[in-house]
Amino acid sequence: MQITQTLHRAVSRKPSGIATICGARRHSFTQLRDRVSRLAGALRGLGVRHGDRVGILSLNSDRYIEYYMAVPWAGAVVNPVNTHWDADDIAYTLDDCDTKILLIDDAFLPILPDLLRRSTALRTLIYIGDEALPDVIGMLSYEALIAAATPIPDARRSGSDIAGIFYTGGTTGFPKGVTLSHDALCQNSLLAVAEGMARAGSIGLHAAPLFRIAAITMMGFLWTVGGTHVTLPSFSPLPVLEAIEREQINTTALVPIMIQMLVDHPDAKTFDLSSLETLIYGASPINEPLVERAVALLPQTDFIQIYGMTELAPIINILPGTFTTPEGRKRGKIRSVGQPSLGIDVCIIDADGREVAVGEVGEVIVRSPGVMLGYWNKKEETAQALRRPGREGWMHTGDAGRIDEDGFLFLVDRKQDIIICGGENIYSVDIEQAVAKHAAVAACAVIGVPDAVLGERAHAVIVLKPGASACEDDILTHCKTVLKDTKCPTSVAFVTALPLSGAGKVLKSKLRETWSNGRSQKVA
Repeated sequence: MQITQTLHRAVSRKPSGIATICGARRHSFTQLRDRVSRLAGALRGLGVRHGDRVGILSLNSDRYIEYYMAVPWAGAVVNPVNTHWDADDIAYTLDDCDTKILLIDDAFLPILPDLLRRSTALRTLIYIGDEALPDVIGMLSYEALIAAATPIPDARRSGSDIAGIFYTGGTTGFPKGVTLSHDALCQNSLLAVAEGMARAGSIGLHAAPLFRIAAITMMGFLWTVGGTHVTLPSFSPLPVLEAIEREQINTTALVPIMIQMLVDHPDAKTFDLSSLETLIYGASPINEPLVERAVALLPQTDFIQIYGMTELAPIINILPGTFTTPEGRKRGKIRSVGQPSLGIDVCIIDADGREVAVGEVGEVIVRSPGVMLGYWNKKEETAQALRRPGREGWMHTGDAGRIDEDGFLFLVDRKQDIIICGGENIYSVDIEQAVAKHAAVAACAVIGVPDAVLGERAHAVIVLKPGASACEDDILTHCKTVLKDTKCPTSVAFVTALPLSGAGKVLKSKLRETWSNGRSQKVA
């Protein structure tokens, strides 16, 4: 299987169909193929050869979509850079996989001097913004390269050839480069289509960052069905609402914090959002009150949850939208991450690698056709993740969870986020779900903080809804009505926003740094 085949198929089936929309720019599939083949030719002219890595550091645009096709068309490997990282982490990832060419837009020009000082691999810069070519020695114009280049035939890289290196981490240590093959990404796209995430002619909105594996999933399944890619530079609730109405968007993918911002926007109900058939979410748990508000705003929309990870390209489990409707929520599966998708095996094991009984908590491990080839240049980490004796080929996720009698997986925490209070394991997800039921709470994260007697205790960090008010006593009293005393948080802090990773996950490591002394703090 090969990523670029979907573009060939789209051109043969709907040559004049709209492939990309970015502001006022619209390109048909035929125009897109021409631009992709020219960009691939330009990359070859710059010395790119089979298997070389080409990076991109940019906000979302139609040129980002072109990059994802042109690089494999040239026989090379994509290296999309996390836009939330600083120059140190970015330079590390470029050097780690010897990325010599970087596409960059206006948003990241301010860090370019630092990046050039830190990176030893970087040689060529291609400007993909909309302004005049910046005054940077040697920087090349993306549009000028395409205009001057000769189209080249598709290199037809496929199968187990590396399609991309996708770096994870960077917040608690050095990032790891996840190597994914053409087969892994293509099979993942087919899974998404089979699970109902897109149909022929879908119009998809890319508002979440395109370097994220979930966004790449959406890109892949839109390519597979010959759909249209609509891009916004980044997520902001008002432009998303406007785009859904203007372009008649019928599918998009967001993380829960984005859904919260969307449904709680004061003008959300003034827009015609009736075209939105599918909203895919994942990356972090979603609380039931938010699900209720989202379904109320978008009653016609199918909310599909994906549980996945970059190392698995990424789909593991799917929770269909039937479980988020008012009737579906009565079935008690809304707090799960669903059941394994097609061709995927999920198992829960104990510390000794033995499968646990139904309902017992252990580590989630996964066997999948989308499993990574390994971590780039990290044999020990690859072996730890994929090649443990007796479990070769199974990806050890680091998530703690349980599987119920119906085969639904319930995540209880990341292994490192489990709070051990007086010898008892307390799972932050349980507390977060309880706190979220308070009428004033918009978002919440629970962490363990040091305690001289109990070892650790639960501390809740909360974002309130706009205009709402609550104090620590309000939250603690509420928790005591829905949780056992041993699970209740003992302190609360209020913040304006939770720290998020590039994938939209709450960075609990950052929260632990702030509240490591265990004191309750109120932050304006």
